[in-house]
Amino acid sequence: MKKLLTLAALIALAGSALAQDAGTIVKPDALTWKDNPNVPKGGQVALLAGDPTKAGSVVVQRIKLPPNYKVPPHTHPYAETVTVISGSVGWGMGEKFDPTKGEMVKAGALEMMPARHAHYVWTENEGAILQIQFTGPGGIDYIDPADDPRKKTH
Repeated sequence: MKKLLTLAALIALAGSALAQDAGTIVKPDALTWKDNPNVPKGGQVALLAGDPTKAGSVVVQRIKLPPNYKVPPHTHPYAETVTVISGSVGWGMGEKFDPTKGEMVKAGALEMMPARHAHYVWTENEGAILQIQFTGPGGIDYIDPADDPRKKTH
């Protein structure tokens, strides 16, 4: 009985938390795009929900990649779900950048990546906007530390 009451309380709390967030709408024209220091110069980020610095925070962000762009092989400490919102993007798996081993996908494609799984992305003649969801804290670790834009001087 005690377990049943605990479960009921947890469901009630989850339901009230969802009810508080019900009705939240984020419109594309209201997004604030900022340079993203975690990816090579030219990539931008817009935070839709959550706080990527806080553990346990569900984060939804969009990443804008310009044409002819690449993000070298890297991992994240979290599992992520990535949806292509617009444009086309290449996804590849592994610790070496090799677009012949990846695949170009268009808007509507969804990728689910486990935590700490090496991958890379690129664009060709058109840019792309990706929506990424994960549970914080955020982070990115480049396979080759020389690829890390946070360690480069401009």
